[in-house]
Amino acid sequence: MTTFHPCFLIPCYNHGKTVPAVIDGLAEFGFPVIIVDDGSRQETKAILAEQAQREHVTLVTLAENQGKGGAVIAGIEEAYRQSFTHAIQIDADGQHDLDALPKLIDDAQANPTSLISGCPVYDESVPKSRLYGRYATHIWVWIETLSTTIKDSMCGFRAYPIGRTVKVLERNQIGKRMDFDIEILVRMYWDGCDIRFIDTKVIYPEDGLSHFDALWDNIKISAMHTRLFFGMLPRIPRLLKRRQQNKTNQTESAGSLHWSKQKEQGTVIGIKILMQVYALFGRRAFAALLKLVIGYYYLTNKHARQVSADYLERVVDYANEHKLPLPDQLNSYQHLLSFGYTMLDKLAGWRGDLSIDNITLHGSEYLAELRETKQGIVILGSHLGNLELCRALSREYSDIKINALVFTEHAERFNSVMKAINPDSALNLIQVSTLGPDTAILLQQKLEQGEWVVIVGDRTSTTQEQRAVWADFLGKPAPFPQGPFMLANVLKAPVYLLFGLRDESQREPHFNVYFEKFTEQMTLPRRNRTEALEAEVRRYADRLAHYTMKAPLQWHNYFNFWQLSDKKD
Repeated sequence: MTTFHPCFLIPCYNHGKTVPAVIDGLAEFGFPVIIVDDGSRQETKAILAEQAQREHVTLVTLAENQGKGGAVIAGIEEAYRQSFTHAIQIDADGQHDLDALPKLIDDAQANPTSLISGCPVYDESVPKSRLYGRYATHIWVWIETLSTTIKDSMCGFRAYPIGRTVKVLERNQIGKRMDFDIEILVRMYWDGCDIRFIDTKVIYPEDGLSHFDALWDNIKISAMHTRLFFGMLPRIPRLLKRRQQNKTNQTESAGSLHWSKQKEQGTVIGIKILMQVYALFGRRAFAALLKLVIGYYYLTNKHARQVSADYLERVVDYANEHKLPLPDQLNSYQHLLSFGYTMLDKLAGWRGDLSIDNITLHGSEYLAELRETKQGIVILGSHLGNLELCRALSREYSDIKINALVFTEHAERFNSVMKAINPDSALNLIQVSTLGPDTAILLQQKLEQGEWVVIVGDRTSTTQEQRAVWADFLGKPAPFPQGPFMLANVLKAPVYLLFGLRDESQREPHFNVYFEKFTEQMTLPRRNRTEALEAEVRRYADRLAHYTMKAPLQWHNYFNFWQLSDKKD
């Protein structure tokens, strides 16, 4: 077993006041600390000298300021001299959330030859110029590596494998200022190092001191990207080979993973970029760009293409058997493009650009009755079409509050982005991992207040996947989750179905929202609960199939829906 002997590395330049608190926060982990004084003023030098009196704290002093990169290099060299296996870099100013440290440490220990880096999740304190300025660097790094593996190249919250890092430093002249963080990641990637990321919250204190020189650091970063671009050119064959191998490995593993564990192609940064394109240039420009993006995705993502083709083949067989009409262009590219349009619709909905004027509501009589009685209800939704159309309804009917349960590990980050887009949104996202008693109590309170609760019924549990009910869907048995139906039984509230489908015949965005009553009350008697549950799931699956055939390209489950993650056809 590989020995894991890490240390903390804190580069410091005039952040003396915050260093003691940072070291205090690291004490519980029991690892030695290396502080690098990067030519700080006397006030900071005095504080660092005092901290060096602590047990297991080493102070490295640079006579002149070298820049952040120079300080990190000096710290890594000292860690190498002391025979540490890993240097865990922590900024001296307290920007990094130390709650993410256990995950960083665990990943470094489990993957001892990998470089583990934080992927920032910002709060409202982040300067918008700094946030959007990172986008250009992300794009350059993706070009220089011919890969999107490096999610963020500027975060200073990292665990460096000392041996591999020293080897790269010895062979390359790497920038020593703000360009270091970016260049070391690219060159480590070129050297074959596996680079992994974990989410970490980053804050910008109001009185924080930034050493980023907008002019000279940007000049250095631009020069660095020029060097890296030309350095990438002779490496193209090797980079393409590595990229293909990574895709092969991901494709082989994706089919055996639960849907919630399969990596989403879009990121929070990507969503923000798309939102900016939409806000600046409008829907038509976004749609034109979308076709290029989806075309690239279609050509490069074999797994999504194959899953889509399998689903569409099932749709065609089902339509032929039941003599149902189908769209003229029913292929995987159009299927993926439909997903892109649905994402645009979601963004527009969250931004407030869709209203009741964009909707034809089928089942308005039910809505009128519920508004009059102020009845709380459970809504069973799905991943067919666009469930975010609830937002347009909630703005038109301000007396209705809608709560949506979300069962994905990406929900917290996605919710934070959407709240930033429209803080006044009336749809409340509730992230849950299991449907336990605490969830039921919370939802019962909301129902008693006349609120609506939306839960999707077409994805198995993230933690109890085997608790599934098999029901025929598009001609073949498929696993549906027990949880939503059991929850509806506990809540004893009326249950409705909601499907929001884009009208493809309209040039301007228009949607058909189908709102129908499923049952006055979900009843699953104890003596024959299994049979009753199966009957309710079958009814749901039948209605889902009915609406799926109205818009088959708007079904957006890009995994094998007809199997559990540990079963093959």
